[in-house]
Amino acid sequence: MTDRLPPLTALRAFDAAARHMSFAKAAEELNVTPAALSFQIKSLEEHLGQPLFRRLNRAVELTEAGETLAPGADEGFRILGQAWQSTRRLLDETTLTVTAGPALTAKWLAPRLFEFARTHPEIELRLSASLKVVDLRRGDVDVAIRFGVSDDVGLASYGTRPDWLTPVMTPELFEQFPTPEALRDAPLIFDDSLSIVAPGCDWPTWLRAAGVGFTPGSGTHFSAPDHAIDAACAGLGVALGRRPLIIKDVREGRLVAPFKLAIQTEARFRFLCLPEAKDRPQIAAFRDWYFAEIEKTAHMWDDFEIVPVKDL
Repeated sequence: MTDRLPPLTALRAFDAAARHMSFAKAAEELNVTPAALSFQIKSLEEHLGQPLFRRLNRAVELTEAGETLAPGADEGFRILGQAWQSTRRLLDETTLTVTAGPALTAKWLAPRLFEFARTHPEIELRLSASLKVVDLRRGDVDVAIRFGVSDDVGLASYGTRPDWLTPVMTPELFEQFPTPEALRDAPLIFDDSLSIVAPGCDWPTWLRAAGVGFTPGSGTHFSAPDHAIDAACAGLGVALGRRPLIIKDVREGRLVAPFKLAIQTEARFRFLCLPEAKDRPQIAAFRDWYFAEIEKTAHMWDDFEIVPVKDL
């Protein structure tokens, strides 16, 4: 037996057979004949000097040697595949894969993407609406837009201004509840998603900032912030809306934000990418567009009093 590594094709054949526990399925995956796959595994066993599989009538089992080799082979091919994929991405200047939370995607990103597509027709944008934390170094995602408080170690991170919340409701509902004090009798909508990422950004905190001394009781609760805003648009009640999620509905008149008072959290949206990829043309173009779009509506809140939650 030698310490020299066996041929890569033989190791790949073993890896596929060990994952499927079937020579036939492994051969189908690798697009070779079962005889060719069996030959590769036999050559690997000869290289090692002992069998890796027990051949049964209609099945195969790993020997002790096979059990020892299988995890490393699987991990090795997975890492090699990711490295190859990452290397190929370096040469691609036309495809951009972005992941963002479902709420930001629905309420802010999607309604604006026509402008990015118009000005950058050479870029094929792929958008994944998900809260799943992805590994930018191992996956196929180029940019992640995430909300919260994080150091983002190992990533190029570009933060927006800290997020804030203010009451929003339909114009018709505002006629019934025209002051902060009137909210005592208003149907309130609760966004429970903020309790983890931004503690204290809730109705009791905003009411305290407004000098209204009551603790809200029952109301309608939502686990997703965009659902809470959609419910407010439908007239279900008054929601405490986050700035990027209410802009479109306020600008288009479905909602009003009448009290000019907001509570600010330390959490914010961050534009994340790999440090070595930050200057790739499609990433730089999307980053410039993203922050320019934010600034387009910044003036809407010039007359608001923004009170940090930590000061309340």
